[in-house]
Amino acid sequence: MTAISLNVNGATCSLQVDARDSLADVLREKLTLTATHLGCEHGACGACTVDLDGVSVRSCLTLGVMCEGRSVTTLEGMDADPIIAALRRQFHECHALQCGFCTPGMLMMARDLLSRSQDLDEEKVRKGLSGHICRCTGYAGIIQAVLKAAEELRTK
Repeated sequence: MTAISLNVNGATCSLQVDARDSLADVLREKLTLTATHLGCEHGACGACTVDLDGVSVRSCLTLGVMCEGRSVTTLEGMDADPIIAALRRQFHECHALQCGFCTPGMLMMARDLLSRSQDLDEEKVRKGLSGHICRCTGYAGIIQAVLKAAEELRTK
C-alpha cells in the first residue's frame, strides 16, 4: 500500500492505495464518490470521466498513485458550477437520459467542451462526445441538450 494525498472536490484527502488501484476505484471504493461509473474499465466508454488538474481524463485508466498531490473533480464536486447547472437543466428538458449510467461521464465531457467554447455545432458536439457510449438514448437528446446549454451560456 502507498500513502497518497490529493485534493478531491476541494477537500484534501490522505489515504492508502494499492499500486494497481485505478483512480476510479479510489473514488468509488475508498471515497464513496459513486457518480464516477465503471463501464468497460478500458477507457472506451467514458462513464468514468473526471476532471484531473483541469483536464478530462478516464479515471479507469489513471492509477490512483499517479494522482499524488493533484486535484480531482468529480460530478459530485460540480454542484455550484454554472456550466453543469445549464447541462443538467438541458439534459432534463431534452430528455437526454434514460438509464443514467453514462450521464455523469457525458456531463463531465460536455462540461469540458463548453468550458473551452460555447460556439458549438452538432458536428463539434458529436466529435467531442465520440468517446462516450450511451446504449439507451440514441444520442439525439444528448447532442440537443449540449447545444441548448451552449446557447443558454452564450446568452448569460
